[in-house]
Amino acid sequence: MSTVAPVGGKDPGARRTTAGGRGEVAGVVGIVLAGGRGRRLGGSKALALLAGRPLVEHVAMALAAVVDEVVIAAKADTALPDLGDRASVWIEPDEPRHPLIAITHALRRAGGRPVLVCAVDLPLVTPELLGTLAAPAAAPRLAVIAAADGRWQPLLGRYEPEAALTLEAAGTRGRALDAVAALVPVVVSARDASDLLNVNDPADLLKAEEILSWRQRSSASPP
Repeated sequence: MSTVAPVGGKDPGARRTTAGGRGEVAGVVGIVLAGGRGRRLGGSKALALLAGRPLVEHVAMALAAVVDEVVIAAKADTALPDLGDRASVWIEPDEPRHPLIAITHALRRAGGRPVLVCAVDLPLVTPELLGTLAAPAAAPRLAVIAAADGRWQPLLGRYEPEAALTLEAAGTRGRALDAVAALVPVVVSARDASDLLNVNDPADLLKAEEILSWRQRSSASPP
């Protein structure tokens, strides 16, 4: 579901910062982008298990640590686990299947509020990175997106309501990255590239398991 592309050459328009602290951010809706088919994982990405929990739950809980409202954006036929009152579900149009459709639909549903989006196949994203992306001080432009190792991740970021016009105009004609670049986004560089690990197939899932296990061991070790 995610689209990650290298940044070519210099980027004079985008302002860069580094992910740091976290905190509650009011007035922003957290959106898990879960409408992808997930063929390489053998079914719905949202249901794929990582450390015994569905991918969608990992992302939703990370968002819940930062924003007050979390929504799963999905197709009508997307298989989802029951997250109870921890997240609501917004059904997006069945066609076309394009990540920009999910973002623009979420912006239209959000009632004039910014959205903090994260693709369901980015289960290692941290509240710290999400908090930096969501913070109002980091958003003087229409978009604030994450990056790692010089590669932008347009499906992880904060989008202002006014961004919908540009994204809708781009439609599904090209890459999501190109449409987002037209917004001249602020680019937040993740301190740990594994925060943006894209889980597309069983090998990626195994790698994510290893990273998550290492994180848990590290956090449990005495300083």
